[in-house]
Amino acid sequence: MADILKVDICVVGAGSGGLSVAAGASQMGASVVLIEKHLMGGDCLNTGCVPSKALLAAGHAAEAVRHAPGFGVSSSEPVIDAAAVYGHVRATIDGIAPTDSVERFEGLGVKVIEAAGAFTGPKEVTAGGTTIRARRFVVATGSRAFVPPIPGINDVPYLTNETIFDGPDLPEHLLVIGGGPIGIELAQAHRHLGAKVTVLEMAGILPNDDPELVDVVRGRLLDDGIDVREGVTVTGVEKSDNGVTVVIQDGEVTRRIDGSHLLVAAGRAANVDGLGLDLAGIDHSPRGIAVDARLRTSNKKVFAIGDVAGGLQFTHVAGYHAGIVIRNALFRLPAKTDHSAVPWVTYTSPELSQVGLNEAAARSQHGEIRVLRWPYAENDRARAERLTDGLIKVITTPKGKILGAGIVGAQAGELIQPWVLALTKKMKIGDMAGAIAPYPTLGEISKRAAGSFYTPSLFSERTKSIVRFLARFG
Repeated sequence: MADILKVDICVVGAGSGGLSVAAGASQMGASVVLIEKHLMGGDCLNTGCVPSKALLAAGHAAEAVRHAPGFGVSSSEPVIDAAAVYGHVRATIDGIAPTDSVERFEGLGVKVIEAAGAFTGPKEVTAGGTTIRARRFVVATGSRAFVPPIPGINDVPYLTNETIFDGPDLPEHLLVIGGGPIGIELAQAHRHLGAKVTVLEMAGILPNDDPELVDVVRGRLLDDGIDVREGVTVTGVEKSDNGVTVVIQDGEVTRRIDGSHLLVAAGRAANVDGLGLDLAGIDHSPRGIAVDARLRTSNKKVFAIGDVAGGLQFTHVAGYHAGIVIRNALFRLPAKTDHSAVPWVTYTSPELSQVGLNEAAARSQHGEIRVLRWPYAENDRARAERLTDGLIKVITTPKGKILGAGIVGAQAGELIQPWVLALTKKMKIGDMAGAIAPYPTLGEISKRAAGSFYTPSLFSERTKSIVRFLARFG
């Protein structure tokens, strides 16, 4: 007979969200079982955020060498050692892995079962010969690369984010299907490391971001020598003598593009298969598990968090969800999610970040708005470091309520954080304008953009007349 465990919390999936729930609940005194059939740390650590940023860092280092002459420092074309690049990626993962390891979590008092888990009823899960009965369950199984049904796709070797970091050699010519953040980041990383790169996108690249800011990234990609083809449909893929051929429909013209490697980055699919969700009475679809504002599924004893819950698919969202679940499951507080201030960043060069509403969404929801901009080119630190491509764009109501902010430029992922706080705490634009920014920093662009809200009134004829009037009194 199977072993039976009775615990407070059973977590299925040891990605970022599942790990956060397990660690937090255990340290707060709950008994916890954590189930993982593959790698601790999930997609983010092993095949997503961490390796992609490590590869991008290697590409940025190569680009720094190429641009050194602009600072009066002589250099030559960098020599790329593929084995060392992939070694850096692997070392980065290995350096973080102990934090997410079985040993660490068992040390926190979590029972870790390294096996596939599935519901066998509304109140129990089986994994590795053990039946777990818990007061509450958390499904945190994440997502995987979606591979569209392109004719011939199963007859050619292709890469996804799960395999592209394996090496051992860098691609000679990488064909990328998909112009979202994953596709664009990996396209630029490989181009900076010396590969020829072609991006094929059915619509426009980075479609969830502000088009004005995306234009800056697009311009850099083209300057880098990346062949970006938007508005094309991939109609087939074939093996070729040198690798793979992609057939596209470009308007009325059919084209064939040859490459050495093919990367499929056409979106993500929720990991819902094989979980026995029907047996647990949990509503779901290929897009994910349906949840309410408290992240409860149709089975109120079961929560779903992170990518598998659909919606925004970011590691930091999964971590945020973990906190909501702990408040609900352990403390019985009716905590609800609020995604209005969730930021996201695309880690290209220049970086692209967003929080809150962009211009189009703000106009749709609020009608009359104010759009504040400040270019990197008017920032002294950006001038000193030759980082003048980019701008900040802030959206407010006519009365100064902050609705959103987007930044494209160096360190945009860091610079967006004050705007996250501003939206979370419902600050007005005057709060940002009144802050003192150290000089010279890139962060001054936020203060300058905020201050520009008052420019029309401060330098108006009415203000000038008031100043002239007061001057009469000495």
